[in-house]
Amino acid sequence: MITMDFSQRENESLTDFLYLQLKNRILEGSLLPDQKLPSKRSLASHLGVSVITVQNAYQQLIDEGYVYSEEKRGYFVTELEAFSSPESAKNHHTVHNPEENQQKSNFIEGIFQKPNPITQLSQDTAGKNKINLQAAYIHQELFPFSLWASLMRKVLQESKERILSPLPPQGLLELRQAIASYLGTFRNMQVQSDQVVIGAGTEYLYSLALQLLGRSLRYGVENPGYQKPAQILSAMGVSWQPVTMDSAGILIHQLEEKALDAVLVSPAHHFPTGIIMPIKRRQELLAWARQGSRFILEDDYDSEFRFTGRPLETLFSLDATSDSQGQVIYLNTFTKTLTPSLRISYMVLPWNLAKKFHQQLGFYSCTVSSIEQLTLARFIQEGHYEKHLSRRKNHYRNIRDTLLLQLSRSPLAESFTISGKDSGLHFLLKIKTNLTEKQLKQALEAAGIQVAFLSQYFHHPDKIQEELTNTLVINYSALKKEQISPLVAGLHQALEGRT
Repeated sequence: MITMDFSQRENESLTDFLYLQLKNRILEGSLLPDQKLPSKRSLASHLGVSVITVQNAYQQLIDEGYVYSEEKRGYFVTELEAFSSPESAKNHHTVHNPEENQQKSNFIEGIFQKPNPITQLSQDTAGKNKINLQAAYIHQELFPFSLWASLMRKVLQESKERILSPLPPQGLLELRQAIASYLGTFRNMQVQSDQVVIGAGTEYLYSLALQLLGRSLRYGVENPGYQKPAQILSAMGVSWQPVTMDSAGILIHQLEEKALDAVLVSPAHHFPTGIIMPIKRRQELLAWARQGSRFILEDDYDSEFRFTGRPLETLFSLDATSDSQGQVIYLNTFTKTLTPSLRISYMVLPWNLAKKFHQQLGFYSCTVSSIEQLTLARFIQEGHYEKHLSRRKNHYRNIRDTLLLQLSRSPLAESFTISGKDSGLHFLLKIKTNLTEKQLKQALEAAGIQVAFLSQYFHHPDKIQEELTNTLVINYSALKKEQISPLVAGLHQALEGRT
């Protein structure tokens, strides 16, 4: 039986301490690959903690890929291996299959779970107003206007000289320090302010990163995936290739087969599939990067909105604990957590690239105004950002839970299959129907629902399998609670009598 001393946990919660202890023992090898872990009840009884404490610790380990579960058998340790060569990765990759159809099948089976049962029939009718499930804006009640205005007034009164001074290329020190401190607390990233670069939007920072790494490199992008990175690569005349994904994320052997030098990934919560890259695949990806001085651009898109467990460890952090020269560039934005119109994003460079940035790109001017940077710095430093995130998470959790509940009670619940609902501000809704995707889209538009399809995020949508069609990307970031019943009724209206 596993034993540990909880008196050493200091300020950590029981769940976090148990999770970290088990994780460290897996990494050290004292818990062996495929070794069965004690049941939740027996371990809880042995350690003198609640079953829910053990359950939450196990779930976090499962989410990160350190542990896997098998129905009616229990919990087991995942076999972790950082491959020493691309050939060994290719030969031992647990999900690799040379047949493309099998890869797609794994992807399909991995992201979708069993459909929700019908528990109650909904009698709502569709509303007349259009419901936009593609919108990126937030409602005004979710932005702290009064507080933001108060902080901005203080900046104008107390920092006149700073406002009128030229901006350093990386952004103001106050904001870079605030971001570094926040990343240390929230993402457990050991970052110095000199590694942080502020920019007006992630797109702009991507262009800086491409100039820093070199346009002669060959880049890979996730397929399916967010389309803008590929558009930026094309606009800058950079060579790129789509890289297939399975249920664990981007396929490592394809990076080697396509002779790529760098790759753009979103491991914490992939858009649009919602896939979370497990620790084994992360290790494989880092091993690939280290073998040829290759690079990874890690987009930590909406990682703040994780509704179960603690935040996942970043590739940047995993890379920083190795002897690597620094293969990972970390990117994030305040677009989702504050508002898209604020246009403040940041990237964190490993030290070798931070020095190169100063030498080669130090002539650039920062693209975010001093007033906004100083206001945001105060917002973070005074603890307002953390409270704001907590309120936003509670709001979105409530929206998500209400939507999922009503979907489960709708007449067509057995025709819905949902995935990716535990993190981020969207999930996938697979609809079983005899309609073609074009017909389904027309029916939804007629019902007043504007929504994106998963097929729109493939770089070669004409080649995707039929199993991936009729999958809706439900972005609920702009959804109001009073719109949920009309939305569910609209879905019913679009499919009624034709599924």
